[in-house]
Amino acid sequence: MDTHQTLIDLEHAAWRALATSGAAAADFYRDVLADDVLMLLPGGLVIDDRDTVIQSMNGEPWSTYDLVDERVHDLSDASAVVAYRGTAQREGVDYEALFNSTYIRDESGWKLALHQQTPV
Repeated sequence: MDTHQTLIDLEHAAWRALATSGAAAADFYRDVLADDVLMLLPGGLVIDDRDTVIQSMNGEPWSTYDLVDERVHDLSDASAVVAYRGTAQREGVDYEALFNSTYIRDESGWKLALHQQTPV
């Protein structure tokens, strides 16, 4: 499988975890987060502590989601950005945003180092 598809599949796996349960999401991100991580989220929320990111995943799962226009931009042989438009719903609230996730590759595989959401 090529790198681009691997990274797109990783983003889809993240959303599947986020739509399953808080525990599933926390477990997924415990495995995929880089040691040094930065999350830039709506409302000006900035999280740069790995444990805090993992704890934040324990919320209510998404009931539905859809990702479109996925694309991968290579930064180097060991880093790339996945960007896409996503829509999701939970507890009757709709959410739509542009997403980008920057991954770095180390000896254990691809790790999420930076994630940003821009609501549309």
